[in-house]
Amino acid sequence: MNPEENTYFNKYREAAPLAVFRIFFGFLMFLSIVRFMGLGWVDKLYIQPKFFFSYYGFEWVKPIGIYTYLIFVFCGLSALAVAFGYKYRLAIISFFLSFTYIELMDKTTYLNHYYFISLMAFVMIFLPANAYYSIDAKHRGNIAYQKVPAWTIDIVKVLLGIVYFYAGLAKLNSDWLLHALPLKIWLPSKYNIPVIGSFLEQEWVHYAFSWIGAFYDLLIPFLLLFKRTRLFAFALVVIFHVLTRVMFPIGMFPFIMIFSTLIFFSDRWHHRFLSIISKYLKVSKSYFDNGKKLVMSRIPYVRFKLRLLMLFLIIQLLFPFRYLLYPGELFWTEEGFRFSWRVMLMEKAGYANFIITDPNTKKSYHVDNSNFLTPFQEKQMSFQPDFILEFAHFLHDHFEEMGIDNPEVRVECYVALNGRLSQLYIDPTVNLAKEKESFAHKSWLLPFNDEIKGL
Repeated sequence: MNPEENTYFNKYREAAPLAVFRIFFGFLMFLSIVRFMGLGWVDKLYIQPKFFFSYYGFEWVKPIGIYTYLIFVFCGLSALAVAFGYKYRLAIISFFLSFTYIELMDKTTYLNHYYFISLMAFVMIFLPANAYYSIDAKHRGNIAYQKVPAWTIDIVKVLLGIVYFYAGLAKLNSDWLLHALPLKIWLPSKYNIPVIGSFLEQEWVHYAFSWIGAFYDLLIPFLLLFKRTRLFAFALVVIFHVLTRVMFPIGMFPFIMIFSTLIFFSDRWHHRFLSIISKYLKVSKSYFDNGKKLVMSRIPYVRFKLRLLMLFLIIQLLFPFRYLLYPGELFWTEEGFRFSWRVMLMEKAGYANFIITDPNTKKSYHVDNSNFLTPFQEKQMSFQPDFILEFAHFLHDHFEEMGIDNPEVRVECYVALNGRLSQLYIDPTVNLAKEKESFAHKSWLLPFNDEIKGL
């Protein structure tokens, strides 16, 4: 791919939208880290637990005791440096590595928006987000540019569009559209919310929210693209995310998505915003309006950068469909469920009773999961097969250290999905200590006694 031979890669935009996005992204990430620490979650989630669930291939990523706080402090300071555009390249790399490390420390805390932040931070490593309205641009005139290649802004829009559109595709299933599940389970419990609480108990509202949510996710990226529908689309973004924030405890994610979508607004809007900020900060915005273009084709590794980002986007487009490689119902097996923008699509609860058997004496022992797991970890473990397998291996090693030679680990596990009656989840005759984690289908999962049609 040669940018000089491709007309699209020769198009330029004002750098202001990228600068505004950098500022909001950095400050919101900083506030998220401060909030996380202020609520005591570092201690609760990463220091108090005795055991941590790892991602396959990243078993080496663990909390480091009391020093885990340093990772959060480092991540927060990196985010602040990103916002100000101070030593930007080092700051965004530091933020990406530290935030992703935090995300990988315990699989129990997985959330789609954590994954989104890691992906966006990775993309920002390759973008000239400090070319305009930054400390770097102020102190290093050779990297100060008023205009940047259009693709450096468009790639942020594409990634946001993928998140929304794929979340919409995931909602095109029979549980969501035909049975209003799981909203039919969740919304009535929000009856005490002022003004709208009484409506949330009515079944027609459950269906309305389900269908509106699906259409919103599918259409919003396209509505934001066009000037005629942009203000209306942004109003929908604000209403949608404020409502989800009121009804569900999803932290900073609504604000992240609201401010991220501002990148779809015109260059004039972003310049106006920066002018207002400049008045309060007493910064001379005119210094950055130098008319210079960042001609990235002159940068030696630009072809590598573009090819890498193209490969990244292709992976993001294909990766959510990896579930098609596995048999069985996705919501049941969860093989290929994570990292696919399937947001709040199911209500799943389980009960897992682990049984340790001494192969020599044939004596069996029931495990009290709370001796090893926090309530939150135990809840998440009880219905996710990779969690169950990892915990089974931990129990094998633990009881082997206690003196049982090569103990067998079996589990009686019952799971309920989207309000259905619970059913046996895992073959209780299988010794999980002998099963290995891999990307292959887990044959010891029992089939789902129902069908959920859709994507």
